[in-house]
Amino acid sequence: MASWIVQVLGIIFSLYISITQGKDKILYCSACKAIVDELNYSISKIDPKRTINVGSFRLNPDGSLTDKKVQLARSESHLSELLDEVCSRMSDYALHKDPNTQEKLYRRFAPRSEDSPENFPDFNNFQFDGPGGSNALKFACETIVEELEDHIIALFSKDSQHEHSQLCNTLSDHCRDLKPTHQEL
Repeated sequence: MASWIVQVLGIIFSLYISITQGKDKILYCSACKAIVDELNYSISKIDPKRTINVGSFRLNPDGSLTDKKVQLARSESHLSELLDEVCSRMSDYALHKDPNTQEKLYRRFAPRSEDSPENFPDFNNFQFDGPGGSNALKFACETIVEELEDHIIALFSKDSQHEHSQLCNTLSDHCRDLKPTHQEL
């Protein structure tokens, strides 16, 4: 009798895990894409002419100093600061259901300060779950940043065009099984 109960509990537990992993896949994929979007936006706001000196700042045996200038927006120290703040912006995202494909993914609903009124999204397709939804997305964001901070910094240190696919599909594997959205095509 006890073995039968253990088997039933095992089946129920595996069903629960498979159901929650499907929801988690959407949540973590959305968080990953939000991280990329928010970092790209923050980097774009920095003047590309601003540079920072990086290097050891130690004298070489010949008395010369070797330092290197890199773009401030793409420096490790600046990217680290951006990563510390990126998850706090997850409250600007909500679950969005695409009216054509019925796909669900968290998207930014809050316009940025310089957005024109025409850029406001259609709120009919968003599902606002209160603070619980944004807290789950923030937790997923913090988990990804904690796990992949060095990889994220290395990826954004170079000026790449495919951060979504490199981070969310290749490195983190959160979006691998989901269909690409129209924004990625």
